[in-house]
Amino acid sequence: MISYSVEKEYQGLVDAYEKAGGDRSALLSKDVAKLVIHQNKVLSADGVTGIKIETKETETGVNIYFLVEEGAKIQRPVHLCFGVLPREGLQEIILKVNAQDNSEVNVIAHCIFPNAVKVIHKMDAEIEIGNKAKFNYKETHYHGDFGGIEVIPRARIKVGKGGVWQSTFTLSQGLVGKLDYDFEVFCQDKGIAELVVKAYGKGHDDIKVWEKIHLNGVGARGLAKTRLVLSDKAKAEVKGETYGNAPYARGHVDCIELVNGTEAVAKAIPIVSVTNEKAKVTHEAAIGSIDKRQVETLMARGLDENEAVDVIVRGLLR
Repeated sequence: MISYSVEKEYQGLVDAYEKAGGDRSALLSKDVAKLVIHQNKVLSADGVTGIKIETKETETGVNIYFLVEEGAKIQRPVHLCFGVLPREGLQEIILKVNAQDNSEVNVIAHCIFPNAVKVIHKMDAEIEIGNKAKFNYKETHYHGDFGGIEVIPRARIKVGKGGVWQSTFTLSQGLVGKLDYDFEVFCQDKGIAELVVKAYGKGHDDIKVWEKIHLNGVGARGLAKTRLVLSDKAKAEVKGETYGNAPYARGHVDCIELVNGTEAVAKAIPIVSVTNEKAKVTHEAAIGSIDKRQVETLMARGLDENEAVDVIVRGLLR
């Protein structure tokens, strides 16, 4: 197994972070709230006014407490970077988030596993979004070309009255490996939940997505949206569930899976439920193939077929 010094670990993560589309300067600035973790080591943990970050290293990962103070409006995005640079490893992240009433924050997370041959990354999150608080979470994964990684993110999110939770999970660089995504949100009165998952499966990638939204408050709103593209022998199963349990609750499940090739397998299972006569929940699911006309148009401009497909896929997942 490859051995890294702390300095090399930090530099390696910063380099990979930049390749994954992250802002390198953000990880090097003391004026930006950030958290950088390699395997079970905390390499950097900096808060700013209105944000407190506490960490505890464990044998297999890190426990994190992330607090956004009441009324705090964080102007610059908070940057998180989790990674495993060696070919083998286990990283378990236990995350507790408390975004207090009337707070606002944007979080940009990058999970980086460029050399993974036998790596497991787990995240278990308990998230509390206060009344009229807004939390925007964007997570991008950067995987290598070996496909030897298993990613298991779990989150339970409670959204207070008038609160907003927005999350986007993107995995389009490198082989996915195995993904088992499970997010569940509970919204109170006028709470808003938006869950978006975008992934590009290739090789023997195995993708499972489970999004659940419970609209328990009057006027709560929810969107569970998935965009997947599968090629080679990749397979995916998507479950999108939304429950309208209160008057004037509005929810929608939206899943599109595109299959490129004859051996990829896609499955979509939308579930909608209404227990209040004044609630409304809708769904749409579509599974199809990549538009051949678009591929031919791009090939006429000098791209080969694989390059043309990649352009179309990245446009869909952008």
